[in-house]
Amino acid sequence: MKVLITGASGVLGSAVREAFKSTPHQVLALSNTRTGDGLVPLDLADTQEVDKVLTEFKPNWVIHCAAERRPDVAEKLNVDVSGHLASLAKSLKYTLVYVSTDYVFDGTSPPYTPSARTNPLQLYGRTKRDGEQAVLSVNGAKAIVLRVPVLYGPAPKNSDSAVNILLDVVQDQSGKQYKMDHYATRYPTNVVDIANFLVGLSEFKQSTAIPPILHYSAAEPFTKYEICLVFAKILNLPHGHIVPDSEAPKGDSATTRPRDCQLYTKETEDLGVEGGLGLTLFEEWWSEYLKK
Repeated sequence: MKVLITGASGVLGSAVREAFKSTPHQVLALSNTRTGDGLVPLDLADTQEVDKVLTEFKPNWVIHCAAERRPDVAEKLNVDVSGHLASLAKSLKYTLVYVSTDYVFDGTSPPYTPSARTNPLQLYGRTKRDGEQAVLSVNGAKAIVLRVPVLYGPAPKNSDSAVNILLDVVQDQSGKQYKMDHYATRYPTNVVDIANFLVGLSEFKQSTAIPPILHYSAAEPFTKYEICLVFAKILNLPHGHIVPDSEAPKGDSATTRPRDCQLYTKETEDLGVEGGLGLTLFEEWWSEYLKK
């Protein structure tokens, strides 16, 4: 089987690449931001070049991890590119996995099932929701939307992950004070777990069709402040420079920070993919990882 991965240099894409490299499958890893280590450079906005690469490679699965938060390019990559990959999925007859986000929801009534009404509060969530619609609207394309929450795991740089970056905050003992969100609940999920699930999904011999929308999420709830406390405990560092902010956001930020976007994952569990969700415990994983 041939597997193509977009965003293969990112925190999720690199984990997906590593997971598939341990299988007999042929992998093509695309990146537009980093080079080397077998990464193939490709600007996904260049539709002609995308058509050429995919037509030549003839993938069986395309796992679309690439995403953008920058306002000037988010619409192009998250929506237009995703829709184009879905159109190619129809003509080239591959399965497209579009990685989406829990931020397609407004955080007011968790947990959210895959069929729950979306109501994104900020640009990133809106473009990812629009990307979902673009992907699923292509009749005849075999496409799966995989919604995930905030991610962590092995990363080239801590800044590649909204969770990993908090290590830098905890380790900054310079005297600088940090105000840290203690209002919104997140469900940090390990990219290695997601990658292993995607390998299992690609090899899944199902008797019924895979649903068009799947949710994958760890179950442990944390605020960003609580994540910092876990890191401080593991590293045995003081955390007095990190101040919890439990106030509900006001003004412009009130419309951009959902309170709790917990994803309901029973439909995903019930699929019976080998290995199940295989969810890693947060503190246990970091304790081992930071010893390396």
